Amino acid sequence: MGTYSRAEAVRRTGLSADTVRYYERAGLVPPVGRSAAGRRRYTDVDLKWLGLVHCLREAGMPITEIAHFTQLLRDGDTTVDERLALLRAHEQRVLERIDRLHEHLGQIRSKIEVYSGGRTWSPVG
Repeated sequence: MGTYSRAEAVRRTGLSADTVRYYERAGLVPPVGRSAAGRRRYTDVDLKWLGLVHCLREAGMPITEIAHFTQLLRDGDTTVDERLALLRAHEQRVLERIDRLHEHLGQIRSKIEVYSGGRTWSPVG
């Protein structure tokens, strides 16, 4: 298993250095190991944690909920049912958001058709 500097971790995850620092300060990922010189050294497991946290955040999960979820992960196998419930609830919120976005996309496409046809703007037509 390799270890990576923060710059390498940023490059491998596609996250910004600020985002990585924020996730660490917020306690959303386990503490990262350090080299003998005191520099952070990220492992492949650390990169997976960062990826998971970022996925949940990008999918709209609130930071407090991510913190709860990651604590449950750290607590081990006895929390699987609670983690599953948390993920299922978030899945439902994401699906509802997708449905709303599809509705908005339909309205946007309707307006594109109006403008492409040379008609003037109307909020209803």
